[in-house]
Amino acid sequence: MGLVEWLKSQVVCSLLIGYVFLGSGLLVNLLQLCTLPVWWFNKQLARTINCRLAYCISSQGVALLDWWSGTRCTLYTDPKMFPVYGAENAIVVLNHNFEIDLVCGWSFCERFCVLGSSKVLVKKELAYVPVIGWMWYFLEIVFCKRKWEEDRIKVR
Repeated sequence: MGLVEWLKSQVVCSLLIGYVFLGSGLLVNLLQLCTLPVWWFNKQLARTINCRLAYCISSQGVALLDWWSGTRCTLYTDPKMFPVYGAENAIVVLNHNFEIDLVCGWSFCERFCVLGSSKVLVKKELAYVPVIGWMWYFLEIVFCKRKWEEDRIKVR
């Protein structure tokens, strides 16, 4: 196989993966929308359902990171602390050196079985992004305006 054929196959594979992610993500967003009536009667059940649905979207990103991109995420930690990861609440700060920091964060959440219920603080504009932003809306993610006086109440 020549270089041109290989590049074509990579483009086709990338487009196919993108369409599958977009299609399945929009379907999950539609299912999340259907949980609104449940919210009025049982908020905890609605949250549980949305966490499971969000896992369907987030796990695709983790699979692509691990399988397709070959990216490796390494956790440096105190070995004594490792057993408590995933068993208690934690705040993880990503240093945002790369565009895929979020997906690397999801990868760590997956390793510790908290992917569906993980929370992030993100820019308000991301709430309008199809699939990911809409998923975060239903997960009650904190959307910040980057004005501390306004965001303080939301973060608290």
